[in-house]
Amino acid sequence: MTDFLRQTEQMITTWSGISAPNAPARRMAEDLTAVIAAFEAQRGTLFFEDEPASFEAVLQATRDGESA
Repeated sequence: MTDFLRQTEQMITTWSGISAPNAPARRMAEDLTAVIAAFEAQRGTLFFEDEPASFEAVLQATRDGESA
């Protein structure tokens, strides 16, 4: 059992008061390591636009007759 799976099972027990129900649930929890790694690989590569859209900007553009 990996450290991640052990920690996940501990969190389930702590927060829900139950143990991991079966082998498929344990496999799904362990598969989260790949998902987490994929998200971490994106860190620093995704950026917002220089001027992200805001509700006020859309209202102003609509009032001024621009297309939003």
